[in-house]
Amino acid sequence: MGLDWGVDVNGVLPDSALRRLIAEGAITAAAPITPDQIQPASLDLRLGATAWRLRASFLAGRGRSVAERLADFEMHRMDLSGGAVLEKGCVYLVPLQERLALPQGVEAVANAKSSTGRLDLLTRLVTDDGTEFDRLPPGYDGPLYAEICPRSFSVLVRPGMRLNQLRLRRGQAMLDDPALAALHGAQPLVDGEPLIDGGLGFSVDLRPASGDLVGYRARPHSGVIDLDRIGGYLARDFWDELRTDEGRLILDPGAFYILVSRESVTIPPDHAAEMSPYLAMVGEFRVHYAGFFDPGFGYGTGGAGARGVLEVRCHEAPFALEHGQVVGRLVYERMAAPPDRLYGAGIASNYQGQGLKLAKQFRG
Repeated sequence: MGLDWGVDVNGVLPDSALRRLIAEGAITAAAPITPDQIQPASLDLRLGATAWRLRASFLAGRGRSVAERLADFEMHRMDLSGGAVLEKGCVYLVPLQERLALPQGVEAVANAKSSTGRLDLLTRLVTDDGTEFDRLPPGYDGPLYAEICPRSFSVLVRPGMRLNQLRLRRGQAMLDDPALAALHGAQPLVDGEPLIDGGLGFSVDLRPASGDLVGYRARPHSGVIDLDRIGGYLARDFWDELRTDEGRLILDPGAFYILVSRESVTIPPDHAAEMSPYLAMVGEFRVHYAGFFDPGFGYGTGGAGARGVLEVRCHEAPFALEHGQVVGRLVYERMAAPPDRLYGAGIASNYQGQGLKLAKQFRG
């Protein structure tokens, strides 16, 4: 389509390339895309004005559209324009305002935004012809939908809210373990000796340097959260504090936890990263939501890096989680070009230099 890339190598597309894709019409929207939707290496996606309550989650499947499959699963339609509550334990489908017509060779991957994951709000991208969530093949041309399933809290949503984000890449971008080790040697990615095995491993911190607060557990019967109310809710009304001086937590089946990594990590300006769950064999739990780490995460903190917040759900049996146990990994990817702006540098980056921290809707 004659796109002026501004980059000539493979990798994750930076903000400058995203702006060019918008200008060329590869990314369009029902309402104009605003500058603050464009992050250093991703694009925030906005909810549309309608939601469907579903009786089950679904994928369109090869050769079929979401719209034609909707009749098999919809229960009722909801108007979001005045605000509507998505109830805990229910599944919803919301058309997004953005639409893609990607050039050949450009693929996309989606993920929940940080605050979405910290609210235990399962949000996945669904597309026409889709056989998996959150993955779009090179050259995808079609609408986008968000499947939303509140797991711990009911939430109030409106059109334009941003629950997930899109990252575009061209060609092979992921660093293998030797390349990751070389990058760490040139510029430390983590404090201390790195565990490199299919990415940069990280472990859980259950022996904090000060105090005995190690995390939070979602309370099972809480009120509705309006996602626009930043700092609008007392944490104690929605979360139980977890304290221990033993370096161990017993995870309850089905419970949702906010914990923090022991390691502080850095994402250099010419790289991006994605959090991936560790192998299921290591325990009866999962670091529940993967997430994007933009170029510059932990970079502007005087070399101290920033710790990763862990969103953990226990499975069928109680599980003893120990201090220093490996629970996840960061997969690093090359940028096709450095972004114009880094995470935390002149943009609204809520979690730069973070430690143990709840979603931005909570205070106290």
